[in-house]
Amino acid sequence: MENKKRALGRGLEQLFNNENLDINSISTIEKRIYEDSSKEEIIELELSELRVNPYQPRKVFDTAALQELAESIKEHGVFQPIIVKKSIKGYDIIAGERRVRASKLAGLTKIPAIIRDFTDEQMMEIALLENLQRENLNAIEEAEAYQAMLTKLGLTQEELSKKVGKSRSHITNLLGILRLPNEVRQMVSEGKLSMSHARVLSKLESDDQIVAFANKIKEEKLPVREIEKLTENKEVEKKIKVERKSKSHEYRYVEDMLRDKFDTKVKIKENKIEISFINSADLNRILEVLDVKE
Repeated sequence: MENKKRALGRGLEQLFNNENLDINSISTIEKRIYEDSSKEEIIELELSELRVNPYQPRKVFDTAALQELAESIKEHGVFQPIIVKKSIKGYDIIAGERRVRASKLAGLTKIPAIIRDFTDEQMMEIALLENLQRENLNAIEEAEAYQAMLTKLGLTQEELSKKVGKSRSHITNLLGILRLPNEVRQMVSEGKLSMSHARVLSKLESDDQIVAFANKIKEEKLPVREIEKLTENKEVEKKIKVERKSKSHEYRYVEDMLRDKFDTKVKIKENKIEISFINSADLNRILEVLDVKE
């Protein structure tokens, strides 16, 4: 335990041993490590030796904000050291990627850093929760981060919900938008479609239909309520040249209820219920909703 305390810093071992990782506590990780480090432990590392945290969920960085930080660094330097982990080649950034990017823009070659030993699981949790706390992630990035934690850490949605302090329905809704076509996911990432729009579109079956509605939302700046009405209106679907497979509507209302419950495609035909899933993690999620345990 003493080695672990030294590797992480006082109090951090308790943080990671807890079932629930409080987002506000996660935001103080850098501060705790910094306060627990001696001056000798703060070293200068070559920027060329650093690589991004492989579990960093954030893919989009605000260019203007980075440039503003770079100007501040030019004038005042880097106030707080970044946190890194020694890797096979160089160092992985645990916290401080924005400072690294801005330092490069400022023309620096080195940056102050503190080396600490984290497990892959801890690296993933820190990267996700730090961004969630600062609200830096777009909906797609957040959804992909949740999917990675479910898959790589073997968590259930209920366990993930408790760990990150988010409701299970929030996580389920976000995971649902990962079924959207790549073109539409890109629109969400770029802020051209809201999470609410994406949520409505994720319930549709045809990729062509989803893309058509997404383009209509973008071009006409349609509110969510309007797109909800359009997706239910057959005449509008025909006007935008969206083809819909003919099917019996006898159990349509049941399909709609099951889609909402399982947050996935559901079909009823020939007295059979077909529930779609995209991978093993998604299947486990559906089994949880059904309260079916292995």
